[in-house]
Amino acid sequence: MKKLIIVIPAFNEEASLGTVIGKIPRAFDSQVRVEVLVVDDGSVDNTVEVAERAGAEHILSFPHNRGLGAAVREGLKEAYRLGADAAIMIDADDEYPAEHIPRVVEPVFTGKADYVLASRFRRRVRGMKLYRRLGNYFFTALQTVLLRTWITDGQTGFRAFSRPVLRDMDILHDYNYAQVMTINIVCQGYRLAEVDIPYKVRETGESFITFRYLAHVFPAIWREWRRSIVKKTQKNSLVYKKAERE
Repeated sequence: MKKLIIVIPAFNEEASLGTVIGKIPRAFDSQVRVEVLVVDDGSVDNTVEVAERAGAEHILSFPHNRGLGAAVREGLKEAYRLGADAAIMIDADDEYPAEHIPRVVEPVFTGKADYVLASRFRRRVRGMKLYRRLGNYFFTALQTVLLRTWITDGQTGFRAFSRPVLRDMDILHDYNYAQVMTINIVCQGYRLAEVDIPYKVRETGESFITFRYLAHVFPAIWREWRRSIVKKTQKNSLVYKKAERE
């Protein structure tokens, strides 16, 4: 039986977390065991208690707020340690449709892809604030150009990962993860796919997406792309030298 772990980073999300966990399909495939891992990023509300009551099998808590990038990184590492054959990452704010988890993870389980982005922009999007929409378009286009891979939603908070990707990906930034994660994974040669999903405007809590956040994103993307290119070049050089010796 395959194990699918749903990783939910959460910071003060008591109002919506129980709803998200309740929407997760637990028995969509008799050969897949679904478990929920909530990463409590130093919440000061009842996030942990809500997660326990909603049936989360695993809770990883930080003593203080470390940032979304750290919560995602440590949550996916923990999913790997727990033996996940695949993992889904989904936000705790109920913007993303957890009931679509089987569709998003399907390319991983069928071997069609190693990494899947659940794209809001393959369908018509209503209600998203203009600055968020424009920021998404810009940074998604930047990733498309850098990676030479067509992407429609580079900032989605709903993604699927194969076990090898969980093992090999490397997120250096605590503040931002969305774009640098994709650059890191694709530059390692892993196959990317997108699955369309519906989008619902956030109804509880506050979004961390601000103009200050957007100002940090571009430098992070550039550093990660340069780092990944250097690592890829070094790897190719070592392979070439090995082939010469043989």
